Amino acid sequence: MSSKESGTEKCPIGETSCVRLDELRQARAQIADLSEKVQVDSLTGLYNYRHFQQLAEQELERTRRNGHPTALIMVDLDHFKKVNDDWGHEAGNLTLRSCASLIKNELRKIDIPCRYGGEEFALLLPATELPHAVAVANRLRLAIRQMRIDFGGQQFSVTASMGVDVSKKGEDLTPGQFVEKADAFLYQAKIEGRDRVCHRDYELLKPKGQVGKEEKEELLKP
Repeated sequence: MSSKESGTEKCPIGETSCVRLDELRQARAQIADLSEKVQVDSLTGLYNYRHFQQLAEQELERTRRNGHPTALIMVDLDHFKKVNDDWGHEAGNLTLRSCASLIKNELRKIDIPCRYGGEEFALLLPATELPHAVAVANRLRLAIRQMRIDFGGQQFSVTASMGVDVSKKGEDLTPGQFVEKADAFLYQAKIEGRDRVCHRDYELLKPKGQVGKEEKEELLKP
């Protein structure tokens, strides 16, 4: 096994103190740091828009290959401009960081939270059906509403609107198309009063010919 494979490096001339080896380690650390900065939003610590596009394509490809659904939750903080106007931009930044931290704590390890831009977040949920994704979105919505943000010795709160959709095998969506579908439900949540979760009817996801619960009950009546 080479020194690289074993996770240790050795000086090529056997010196205990090796300038070249120190430079190599420093270069590797810098590359790792730059790689993270390219993928991560500096304010919230979530993946950024650019990396979201790559991750969304990977998950949609996984759906195309193995048939496991991928869910997407688009989250937008309500009246965020008012937070900046009333409390200042630093309070707005604190709000974004607080919401990002809450989102990370509420999601599973396999889920992928991203800052999509401004006060909007995009959450990818691999191998997740629509009803479960909607339940997650509602849990997040309530948690955000209940969260209190401490700033300048005072407290304030925010709410969020969310749109949820799911990509299933056979739909062959691009990341952009997937976002458009979830964003349409987010827009619906906004015009219906905010602080709510909107999504398509579960019945529309049933395979054709599948009998629903109410239909089954009707058929089983004596």
